[in-house]
Order: sequence, then structure tokens, then C-alpha cells
Amino acid sequence: MLPAENTFDNNILSTLESLLKDRLSNPVEGSYTSYLFEKGVDKILKKVAEETGEVIIAAKNNNNELVYEISDLMYHLLVLMVNQGVALNDIYQELNTRRK
Repeated sequence: MLPAENTFDNNILSTLESLLKDRLSNPVEGSYTSYLFEKGVDKILKKVAEETGEVIIAAKNNNNELVYEISDLMYHLLVLMVNQGVALNDIYQELNTRRK
């Protein structure tokens, strides 16, 4: 379950990852996430590409739009990760090796 709207969750990516894993295992009718998983990797990749383009455009416009578009991109990247069996901890570990 996601936190209340006015609270800040330091673990939002982990929380979202858990929710996405649940949607993959237990599809919910009418859920956009379930729809993406049902359509498969090609649809998910199309959304990642679309959202990447929107981040680029937003970066030229304003920061409010940029935050919104980066959030969309991160969501779709998490959907891709879950679909492909890549864990958030895998990403954290890889990023940690780049701190040098």
C-alpha cells in the first residue's frame, strides 16, 4: 500500500517495486500496470522510449514538468525491471560500484 498523499516515503521505489511485483503475479482488471505486463516487453519498451522523449522536452521547458516526466520515466523503468526480473537492489549495487 502506498503512503498517504501528504507523507514522504523514503522507500517509495521499494514500495513501488513491491506493488509492481504483486501486479505481475496478481493482475488487476482495469489496472494500467497489469495492462503493461499483459502486453509485454515491446509495449513497456515503447513507453520507456516515449517517456524518455518527454523528459528531454520537459528539460527544455520547466522544472515542474520535468519532475512529472521523470516520475513517469522512473515508473516505466521499474515496470521494465520487474518484467525482466531485474531487482532494484541490482541497480543499487551497480550504482554503488560507480561511486569511486
